This record gives sequence, C-alpha cells and structure tokens, in this order.
Amino acid sequence: MQITASSKRNILITSALPYASGSLHLGHFVEHSQSDIWARLLRARGHEVKFLCADDAHGTPIMLNAEKQGMTPEAMVDAIREEHWRDLQAFGISYDHYHSTHSPENQALVSEIYLKLKAAGHIESKVVEQYFDPEKSMFLPDRFVKGTCPKCGTEDQYSDGCESCGSTYDSTEIINPISVVSGATPVMKESKHLFVNLKNFEPMLKTWVDSGSLQEEVSNKLAEWFEAGLQSWDISRDAPYFGFQIPEEEGKYFYVWMDAPVGYLACLKYVCEQNGEEFAPWIDPNTEHEMYHFIGKDILYFHSLFWPAMLQGANMKLPNAVYVHGFLTVNGTKMSKSRGTFIKASTYLEHLNPDYLRYYYAAKLSDGLVDIDLNMEDFRQRVNSDLVGKVVNIASRCAGFIKKKFNSTLSTELHNTELYAEFLSHSEEIAQLFEARKYNAAIRQIMALADKANQYIADMAPWVAIKDENKQEEVHQVCSTGINLFRVLMSWLAPVIPFTASKAETFLNVELNDWYAINEPLLSHKINQFKPLISRIEAETLDKIIEQSKQDLEATTSTKKTESNGQLEADPISEEIDFDAFAKVDLRVVKIIDAQHVEKANKLLQLTLDLGGVTKKVFAGIKSAYKPEDLIGKHTVMVANLAPRKMRFGVSEGMVLAAGPGGDDLYILEPHDGAQPGMRVK
Repeated sequence: MQITASSKRNILITSALPYASGSLHLGHFVEHSQSDIWARLLRARGHEVKFLCADDAHGTPIMLNAEKQGMTPEAMVDAIREEHWRDLQAFGISYDHYHSTHSPENQALVSEIYLKLKAAGHIESKVVEQYFDPEKSMFLPDRFVKGTCPKCGTEDQYSDGCESCGSTYDSTEIINPISVVSGATPVMKESKHLFVNLKNFEPMLKTWVDSGSLQEEVSNKLAEWFEAGLQSWDISRDAPYFGFQIPEEEGKYFYVWMDAPVGYLACLKYVCEQNGEEFAPWIDPNTEHEMYHFIGKDILYFHSLFWPAMLQGANMKLPNAVYVHGFLTVNGTKMSKSRGTFIKASTYLEHLNPDYLRYYYAAKLSDGLVDIDLNMEDFRQRVNSDLVGKVVNIASRCAGFIKKKFNSTLSTELHNTELYAEFLSHSEEIAQLFEARKYNAAIRQIMALADKANQYIADMAPWVAIKDENKQEEVHQVCSTGINLFRVLMSWLAPVIPFTASKAETFLNVELNDWYAINEPLLSHKINQFKPLISRIEAETLDKIIEQSKQDLEATTSTKKTESNGQLEADPISEEIDFDAFAKVDLRVVKIIDAQHVEKANKLLQLTLDLGGVTKKVFAGIKSAYKPEDLIGKHTVMVANLAPRKMRFGVSEGMVLAAGPGGDDLYILEPHDGAQPGMRVK
C-alpha cells in the first residue's frame, strides 16, 4: 500500500558506534550494510528517515594509544573518524551524518541525563579498591593488569580471568600483578565511584523487554540476567581519563559506556540544529517518532538494560526496538589475521565492488542472532550467478535489440502484461520481508523472479525472431518487457546494491528510489546505451585480498614495539632454559577424537586426544578461536609428559600447543599430513 501523508513515519535508525581505535574491517559491515539496507528501503517507501552513526571516541585505551603515537587523543580520534567515514561512504552506507561522541552535543546530553538520574535518586556512591599504577599515577582497568593466575599458576593472565584454565576471580587475587601500561607493580588504592542503581528500573525493564522491542532469543537471555539479579552499574572513572568530566565531581569522568549510547541522540541533536528542525519531539516519551538501534550481540547488555534505564530515568523516549545480529566468520572460522581473513575495509575496496559484499551479506542475513559465514568460494559463485548471470543478464540480452532496431525506445505496450503483473504482485511481500529484516528470504524471492524473467526471454528467443520480418514488433515488445522486468528487479535490489542501481538508472534513464514507481511500466520510453553494470569475481582477485591482508599483518608485526618506562624496546623473551631441560619435554602428535564445551568456563574446551592408542583428556583455553565440532578429526601436538593437573573443572592430562596473540587469533599446531597419533615431534 502506497504511503500517504497521514501514514508517513518519522524514523531514527542507528548502528553501533565503531570504537575510534583502528580501521574498519569486513565484520563491521555486516551491521552497517544491514542498517543501511533498512534505511534505504524505508526512504524508498516514502518515510522520513534519520540514519545516523558516530565514532565511540572515549576511554583509557584511546588515551594510552594516543600517548604512544605522540598525539593528543583529540587529534587521534579526529583522524580515525575521517578514515572510518571515508570507508563507510565507499561502501555506500548512506548515513545522513557521521558524528563523534567527543562533541559538545554529547557532553551536554550525557550531563543532563546524569543530573536527572541523580535528582531522582538513582545515583549512589561507593568506595572501591582498585589497582593503581604508581608510575603513571592512574587507576588501572582490569584489562590493564596482568599477572599469574591464582587457580592454575599460568603467567601473563588478565586480572579478571585466566585464558588457560577459564577461571574468573577478583582482580585482587592475581599473583605478581604488573601494570600493562608501565610495567610497574600496581598498588591497591581506594576511590569513590558513582553507580546507577539498576534495581530501581527492574519493573520497567521487564515490561519493556516483554513488549516485543527485542527478538525472542534476546528476551530469553535477559530473563536469565533478571533471575540472577541486576547489579548497580559503575559509571565513573578516575583521572587521568579521556572523556567528559562528571558534573559536581572532582577528578571523575563518565565511563565510556555511559556517554557512548547518548552519542546516538547527540548526533541527532546536531543534525536537527543544522537543519533548523525540532529535536524535542524525538525524545518526548509520548512521541510517535520512532527509534531503532542495530547492534551486535556482544553489546546486548548495554543496549537492553543500561540504555533504556538511562532514558527512563531522564524521562526520555525508549527505543521502539533493538535489533541484534550475530558475528561474521570467514571460511567457517573466526576472522584471522595470520590466515589473511581479517580483512580491512580499505583492502577489500582496492580490489572489489562494495555491492558484491553488500549483496552477499543480504543473501545471508535474517532477523535472528545466528552468525553468518563469508565463504570466499560461495561468495564468488553467488555473486557471479545471481547478479551477473541472472539480474544483469536480463538487461544485456534485451538492450542491444532496443538500441539497434528500435532507436533506443521501448514499445508502446508490453508483450506479456500477465508476467509483469505477477512481478508486481510480489512487491509488497518483498518490502515486508525487508522491513522484517528477513533479507535472505527477500533475496530468494527476487532471484526466483529473475529466473522467470530469463526463462521468458529464452522462450521468446528474440535473437531468432528478429530474423523474421513479420516478428519485428513482437521482438520490440518482448525486449521492452524484459527491460521493464529488469527495472522491477533493480528497484527491489536498489537498497542492497546502490552502486549497481545507480548505473542501472543511467541505462534506464529513470530513478530507482521510489518503491511504487514500478506500478507503471516504462512505455515509449527512451533508454541509454547499455554498458556492463557489474563484472564477474575471479578467484585470483580473492587470493590477492587474502595475501594483501597477510602482508598488512606482517607490516604491523615487524614494527610492533612495547613501551617500558617511556622507552621503546623489542618484546621480551622469557627466561632462558638449558638444552637438558628442553629435552625433557615430550612432544607427541595426537588426534582430537572429541571436543566439548566446559560448563561455566568462558575460554576452555575439553579435548579427548588419541595418543597412539592411549586416550588423554586435556583442557585447552582455545574456545575463543574454535568451535568444538570443527576440531574433531584434526591432528595437533601435545606435551605428553606433563604431570596431570587438577583444575576447577576436572583433571587435565597434558597440554596442547597453540600459537597467536590470543582471543580469536589463536591456532593449534597442526603437523604435516603424514603424521600419526603417538609419533614423536623432533
């Protein structure tokens, strides 16, 4: 149904704010593409859309990174924002404005919200003990303190949990703590911190969660958090800190997650002021204006609990919905720098049209939280088959006849009005699928209709009929029908592949930004010369992207340094051992015959290993990098003569070898193909 003035909606759409600490990669564009398709669709349907985003610019990591680079934090975040905005525009992400959380609008709004929360009695203060770096004169977040795990004795672990045994513990329990910032031994020091009492908002939050504003999987997860009990939220950090100072407090700054979501409204406020529009209707709790956030599942807690509580406490409008998506894997595993699958946006853009990736993501994305996989070969074949072989093929088969035989002018009537009507009968359903974020289902319908259009042209065979003088008008009408069917398909795909749609507009001599314009076919209409709209992806091009991404890693690694007492030096080597000590280590090839998650362990998998007829069970801190099912059947290397060690979750009978900086960039050692279980590694 076509939008009228009375049914036109005012809609704010946001994407999660990229952190201003590095370049955008292909994982970021799952979300930016998803939200952009939604915004473009709603614009084409006649609604008033504000599509906004910004850089998340505050926090200790940014402050320290800027210091290492000899820059002010302000200069660094400005430079990164420019890079992010460049890449976003190159991918066709149609933000109306791209802001920064380090802005006067954001400072004013977060201060206003805080003072309203304080006045309503939602802010409480507590004295907390934290690690303090005596050399840098700063309090240290948990991730900036490392030491020896108090549970298993593994060194170089963060103070909030052990990657080796999966234990979590109070930061004060870690043995031999070291400041990651300076290398100094931190001391415990008391400090007053400010908290938002989330329990005050629990009834409201439960009502909001049950209102349909979140996906079912998200609501189920939140039910677990409610059952466990909501905790007060620490919103303050001590100086030095790059952020906004808290009103009426000395040396206290807003924690980055306090001001980051406010950045959505700050960006909106800036845009309204620039356009001379009213900001107030957007945040009025009784407004009909709508607000939607697209986020990844890793920041669900902040957007589904903290953010609504902040808005409610400040008497501002709650989000209509928070849409959560899964993560991106590449070739079936997490993105990996060493494998070349951690691909920067700028690297991809050097080689390929952004529409390829936008289309592939759309063909995979649904309204759920399921991770999507960028399988490089499937990516190449899907784009080549669907966009080149189906959609664009329709225009290329028909355009030449219209130009050469009929003066580049379409016929006065269609050859097959029933087929055109059948296409139009699907338009509203496709729109509804897109709006429901079931992009994959919408793409399936579009491609099924593209197949019908190609079959129609093949059946009519204008290349044969054109040889018959009595069938000239039929050829004219058949090819004009084909061009009109192409226009319908491209109108539906325009939110997904905007660059290709722009080229199609030039060819068709008509705009494709009105969803309802296709209700009237193009008749007696002049078109322009057809030029190739899109080309096939070659396997060699994907190989080049992978190789360049590996080179990016090598360039970064070769220049990587660590900072110690203000001096730059090479990464330190562990304490030396003699050869006799090394010779005692018995390294053996093993086959992983089973792998299981370890209940209540964040980072551990339990591996069952075949050591040449002997079975051993080992706990390995590789959960962040591998799915259990992907490990079964693989060969790896273990320390076979390591004494069994009792751990919180059971007994570990050895240790498997892995390499990498940690997190998802971690790889078990895999021997050559001929290696057999039990074989000694020499």
